[in-house]
Amino acid sequence: MPPAIAHHHFDVAAQAPERRLLAWRDQVGHVVDVLPSRDALRQPFNASIDRYRAGSLMFTECRSDAMQLERSLVRISRDNIRDFALHVFLEGGVDEVTVRNGSRPAADGGAARVMALDLGQPMRMRRRACRLLTLFVPADLVQEVFPDPQAIHGRMLRDAMPLARLAIGQVAALAQSVRGLDRARAEADITACARLLLAAFGREARLAGNARAAARAAMFAQVRRHIQANLHQAGLTPDSVIQALCLPRPTVYRLFQHEGGLGAYIRHLRLRLAAEELVRYPHLGVMEIAYGLGFGSASDFARAFRRAYDMPPQEFREQSWRWPERVTLRA
Repeated sequence: MPPAIAHHHFDVAAQAPERRLLAWRDQVGHVVDVLPSRDALRQPFNASIDRYRAGSLMFTECRSDAMQLERSLVRISRDNIRDFALHVFLEGGVDEVTVRNGSRPAADGGAARVMALDLGQPMRMRRRACRLLTLFVPADLVQEVFPDPQAIHGRMLRDAMPLARLAIGQVAALAQSVRGLDRARAEADITACARLLLAAFGREARLAGNARAAARAAMFAQVRRHIQANLHQAGLTPDSVIQALCLPRPTVYRLFQHEGGLGAYIRHLRLRLAAEELVRYPHLGVMEIAYGLGFGSASDFARAFRRAYDMPPQEFREQSWRWPERVTLRA
């Protein structure tokens, strides 16, 4: 017989009422932190999840009451979970999602049916009671549509686009059939659903669909490569990028609008690299790392780091040292 898909079911109903939210936190804590308030701990709580693993892919179906979830930079620095989560809300949704470009209020998130998260980047969300299907996929699958996979982090889709409706329908159908699939078929079906969702994101971002979209995707990749190759150059600015690559300024600015602008994208990558180097090179001073990444002053770097990650760089380094490494787990 073909290898079966790995399946795991968990339901907090088996726990004492006062332990349910904490039991849920323990169950999902290898991927994301649940932030229970004192009031939430006193309230009734219900949640269940079915996980289906097929090779490097995973598909989950979750029903839960409202909760707040977080993946912090410190948490990310201590695990190796770097998959991408494609969330499809069949019921409910999110009240707010905070990623590097700021909060997305309910006016945006509340109407969204699909949300993409890069588990290698910080996020915090308030999720309403919901029924949620999630596909966990590797970066190379996302890269088929997004030259820089990290650019999909925090993007949302409504179901107004026909391609998005088709993708949501396919994911819902997968939830009905996945338990009876063997591993190879499940892997193929999860991949097909993920590609449909990613195609919808690509269409919405104007990175897929025709020759002009292909040109935009190639331009995005060209700019990204140039920035990543020159992060340690103090003179790296939006103007220097456009001049070096001889690209049309309005087009480049539109490509990076979702990132908060080209300047914000450069600063974000520098801050991410600074966070990595704070942990990787404990013998280097904080300002040595900051100056090496083009920050002109200690105060500028400290303010930018605190705004991005809710703590000063030295505190981030100390917390990364103080807390022991987690067991290596994938999403």
